[in-house]
Order: sequence, then structure tokens, then C-alpha cells
Amino acid sequence: MGDSSGSVSIDVERIFFGGKEHRVRTRHGPLSVSVYGDEDKPALITYPDVALNHMSCFQGLFFCPEAASLLLHNFCVYHITPQGHELGAAPISSDVPVPSVDDLADQVADVLDFFSLGAVMCLGVTAGAYVLTLFATKYRERVLGLMLVSPLCKAPSWSEWLYNKVLLNLLYYYGTRGLVKESLLQRYFSMEVRGNGQDPESDIVQACRTLLDERQGANVWRFLQAINRRHDLTESLMKLQCRTLIFVGENSQFHADSVHMTTKLDQRYCALVEVQACGSL
Repeated sequence: MGDSSGSVSIDVERIFFGGKEHRVRTRHGPLSVSVYGDEDKPALITYPDVALNHMSCFQGLFFCPEAASLLLHNFCVYHITPQGHELGAAPISSDVPVPSVDDLADQVADVLDFFSLGAVMCLGVTAGAYVLTLFATKYRERVLGLMLVSPLCKAPSWSEWLYNKVLLNLLYYYGTRGLVKESLLQRYFSMEVRGNGQDPESDIVQACRTLLDERQGANVWRFLQAINRRHDLTESLMKLQCRTLIFVGENSQFHADSVHMTTKLDQRYCALVEVQACGSL
């Protein structure tokens, strides 16, 4: 059992692995949604980064007893997994159209409708942060607040677009192995956490490396393709009035996007937390 600083005591392993999984039909294909906690409590929607699901993306958060007890004491957590990123997923047929980022945002609305949820809190990481921010701009009345980790908000730069194109080609032919896996780990974690010749790789990176082995390259390709075709949200951000908390690591590849986003949001409702010696995740 993990004890929080308050009176709530939880078994983090039971909570993290004991959620109820739902298969939700949306207008753009089925999604896996894992629900943790009391469904009578306010809803917290999560969305992970490219090639991750809720287990690989949020394990560090939900294996921290204090954080897990605080979240689950106050919220029912709905983890949305991008299509084909759930454990044991089969490759998605090449005949199925690649979704746009607007399709991904509309899927979030469909998930809320499935569970009869009204206004929700949202927690997203990088690509997932972009999807939830886009959702908030399209369905403003359905979002109470955003918690964004190293978020994207602009269209990809030429260098990011080209880098992702190379990664997409490698994913298509080789899956999430070798260079692709190392590129993804660099996207998520700082060099200090990934280890070097002197310092070992951290446990969370090793766990993420193992989980990436189980991911279907074709399915990751689809999500990355959608994100690489994203559009700029800058003008829409100015209309957002939900409270927004942004975390970004000082070594994140997406630090500039996160800072730019902060400058475009209403300063009355936005706060930025920069984390030293930290990557995107």
C-alpha cells in the first residue's frame, strides 16, 4: 500500500493495472479507453504521446503514491489510447484512412458522449497535448482545464517535418526497433535519464523500451503521420478561457512550442512550469 501525505491510502499497482477497459466506437474508428476510479467523481481525460499508451506514458505519475492518491481521490481518470496503441493490438489495415488531427479531436468528443460526460479536465503529453488542445478549441464548453506536458501547438517546422518523414519511412519498413526506438526515447527523455557510458539507463526508460517492443509499427506510423500533418493552433489559443497549466522540460525538443503557447494564451488563466534537467516526458 502507498501512503499519501493525507489520509488516502492506495495500492498503486492494483490501481494502475486494475482499471476497466472499454472499447468505444467513434465516428473515426474504435478506441480503447481505460477507466480508473469512481465514475461519480469529476472526469480527467488523458492522452499520451506518439507510440505510447497510458501504461508507458503515465507510469511514472501513477506509480508515485502521492500523485496517484491525489488524482484518484479527486478524479475518475479516463485514459484514451490512440487507435492501435493498446496492448496486444493487431496492425490496422492499410485500407483504413489515416485520421487527421481534427478526426482525433472529434474522437475525444465521442468518448465523452459514450460515458455521458459533461465538462472535463484534460492531461496530455506532446502529441496528446496537441490533440486535447485542439479538442478544447473545438469544444470549448466541454473543457474545464488543460494540463499539458511539453505540448505542441504550431505546425511542424521544416526540420521537424523532415525528421518525422525519415522516421515514418523507418517505421514503415522496420517498425519500432533499432534507430526508431532510440529516436523515440530521445523524444521522451533527457540524456541524463537515458544514461551514458558512466551512468546506467533509468528504470522508467528500460520499461518504456520494453513496451515499445510490443507496439505495431504500422499503427504508430498512422498516429505520427497525423501529427506531422497538424495545423497551427496559435489563433485559436487566444479564444481559450479554460485554465491551462503547462509543464516543459528545459531539454525538451518542444520547449520553444511550449513557451510560444504560453505567450498566446490569456495570461489570467495560464501558468508555465519549466523543469530543469528534464526532457519532454
